[in-house]
Amino acid sequence: MDSDLAEAVSTLQTAFDQRKLQVRFGKADAEEIEKLRKALRIPARFRSFLSERDPVDVETVTPVERVRFIPAAKLLDEQVGYSITAEGAEPNAAWRKNWILVARSALLGDPYFLDISKLDAEGDCPLFTAMTGTDSLKPTLCASSLQQFLRILATAMEVASGFGEAVMDDDDERTFRETLAPRIKTIDSAALRAGHWT
Repeated sequence: MDSDLAEAVSTLQTAFDQRKLQVRFGKADAEEIEKLRKALRIPARFRSFLSERDPVDVETVTPVERVRFIPAAKLLDEQVGYSITAEGAEPNAAWRKNWILVARSALLGDPYFLDISKLDAEGDCPLFTAMTGTDSLKPTLCASSLQQFLRILATAMEVASGFGEAVMDDDDERTFRETLAPRIKTIDSAALRAGHWT
């Protein structure tokens, strides 16, 4: 795992530790990763992430969103109904072949996915989300790279720690998003402009 990605994972782990939230990272074995590379064309940087810090039981918690990562062992199965056909499950006609589901909103069930048609020289690509339950899927940029996605999640968790665990009203939610926005801008201005986090 390269130093930028390792630092982003470490920052996310620190955010979990500060919030006293239990998570479990592991290491996916090489055979599993190779299977995913062949079946889904998972890019190099995400394979490196799974190899070193497989998100076995990882869910970020903020007042407005909970992002649950899909561990390597379940990634292939989770594509069923999106890009993969299985008995009793047709693929989603609006889902593109170059999208790989890697996490879900634990609140709404919306997918978080890599778009491997936009690979960069480091073998990384942007992450998007889309609202489910509609006739079409309109992707919204969440982060320009995996490293930036992890940093945004860590930052959102840090900001959330100042809001306590009470139920938030609309004003609290707006304040949370307004507090988060300038911090996201320093990480990934394109993600801020896309508006998913704010």
